[in-house]
Amino acid sequence: MFNATSEEETGNELAREIGGYENVTVLRNIRVVDELAAEHVKQLPRGTVAGDFLDALIVGMDMLIKMYGNAHKGKKRMCLITNAACPTKDPFEGTKDDQVSTIAMKMAAEGIKMESIVMRSNLSGDAHERVIEENDHLLTLFSSNAIAKTVNVDSPLSLLGSLKTRRVAPVTLFRGDLEINPTMKIKVWVYKKVAEERLPTLKMYSDKAPPTDKFAKHEVKVDYDYKVTAESTEVIAPEERIKGFRYGPQVIPISPDQIETLKFKTDKGMKLLGFTEASNILRHYYMKDVNIVVPDPSKEKSVLAVSAIAREMKETNKVAIVRCVWRNGQGNVVVGVLTPNVSERDDTPDSFYFNVLPFAEDVREFPFPSFNKLPSSWKPDEQQQAVADNLVKMLDLAPSAEEEVLKPDLTPNPVLQRFYEYLELKSKSTDATLPPMDGTFKRLMEQDPELSSNNKSIMDTFRGSFEVKENPKLKKASKRLLRDKPSGSDDEDNRMITYDAKENKIDIVGDANPIQDFEAMISRRDKTDWTEKAITQMKNLIMKLVENCTDEGDKALECVLALRKGCVLEQEPKQFNEFLNHLFKLCQERNLSHLLEHFMSKKITLIPKSEAADSDIVDENAGDFIVKQESMLES
Repeated sequence: MFNATSEEETGNELAREIGGYENVTVLRNIRVVDELAAEHVKQLPRGTVAGDFLDALIVGMDMLIKMYGNAHKGKKRMCLITNAACPTKDPFEGTKDDQVSTIAMKMAAEGIKMESIVMRSNLSGDAHERVIEENDHLLTLFSSNAIAKTVNVDSPLSLLGSLKTRRVAPVTLFRGDLEINPTMKIKVWVYKKVAEERLPTLKMYSDKAPPTDKFAKHEVKVDYDYKVTAESTEVIAPEERIKGFRYGPQVIPISPDQIETLKFKTDKGMKLLGFTEASNILRHYYMKDVNIVVPDPSKEKSVLAVSAIAREMKETNKVAIVRCVWRNGQGNVVVGVLTPNVSERDDTPDSFYFNVLPFAEDVREFPFPSFNKLPSSWKPDEQQQAVADNLVKMLDLAPSAEEEVLKPDLTPNPVLQRFYEYLELKSKSTDATLPPMDGTFKRLMEQDPELSSNNKSIMDTFRGSFEVKENPKLKKASKRLLRDKPSGSDDEDNRMITYDAKENKIDIVGDANPIQDFEAMISRRDKTDWTEKAITQMKNLIMKLVENCTDEGDKALECVLALRKGCVLEQEPKQFNEFLNHLFKLCQERNLSHLLEHFMSKKITLIPKSEAADSDIVDENAGDFIVKQESMLES
């Protein structure tokens, strides 16, 4: 740990041995991180003069070489935190570019990696633009030699996020062939690109060990005994137990041998199934962590093949669908999508991103009523839409003219940070209490107060553009249904009918109040089949009313209208369309012309695509249905 200080406080071994390297002080020699190291960081002194970051790098590299020599190659790391706004000294020989190349070659030979974090949030007016450009160029030279990575940050939060205290070594999930066809295979490696960092596993601790036992592990071991009943004293041996799976009210026993036989036998490999338009694979289809598929670096032909396919896929806007089994004996097959990742660097090969896709059983469809069916009074006007647009733009974290806020790769996880902060306090005192959250991390959890205050007028305008009234009829556990006029009506009488899910446990469409029963049933969400039951029972009731009709059929007509609205709301157009066709045929067969005339006077149409996306009927054909029925009635 070293820092730029005033000239009188220069303190490093190179300065004492050969001179030079002024304004660089070693605060702590290399050793295991402990509580003292954390205190040093908290009290890090601020330098009073300009420092040469190249001198600091050479001092740090010298310390690592003297400490470890040729050992631990690839594990030795240096982290340079600087604003890179101070001038660097000219070397005795050659140019600064030559000096950086020499340092980089030495670091590569010793297996030293470097991270450069450049923070320029509040530069003073003394910062010279030419000096900054030159220093940025020198840091880029380090990065181009593949031994260093440069990150630019502008806030304490992003600075903390850029400091990676633990490096996860890349481990391949798969090494094998990407099979294009039986005669063409490409050698590829698969790595995890993104994985959730979880809280460390907490173990149970036992204080039953004697205080004098210095080698006690304080572990807690849990054993389970299986008995026929809780009162029984006889323990069932492992060989006498068998797994059982619920099948309805029954429990079906299946032996381990049968389970093994049922397992799907798979062979390791990746097979291309085909290509499709990128627009066909929606972002919400991605199910798990993203992986990256790279060509085998030792196979030149694999690198060329992957590059050719990836570039063609990007040019034609295609993605590939592949079947994957990462290891022999894997219990499941994964179907995923390969998205091209064309590299912008000459030293990095092209690759693919891999995301797991869902099977039919994994997809959850949630039908919602179309906004097009809502009355015009419920839709925002142009002025309301404009203020809503301004609100969204105000809260944009990535405006085009500014730097993106809360970048994922520079934003630390506040949950992990808070856990380790408290763990440190508990290590010092078992009675430590949870401290208040740091103000910097509150910006991750709450809306930026400065942003809100600067745009108060936009928020006030948004609030004033929408009148919100309390609905006294709306209860906490209620379900809402849209009850409106027949299709095509935009009347103001349209309204929302509220049913309480706890009070309306209707499970049958009765003869007394069929419409209310029907609406209550399709509003229930305690089971998935209530909608199907309600539609079926309403159709049966309508058929019963039609067959026994002795009047104009007003009740049957109201039930048909209610059924149509319910099918639109629940996005079940085919059920209604098929039923309406069947109903009209039945009326014609039974010579119930008075009912047909009554139905057609209300202009009951089939449900078109504009009202339900799953419908096979276009809008024009929906209107033609009435015309055809009228012509048949006249004939």
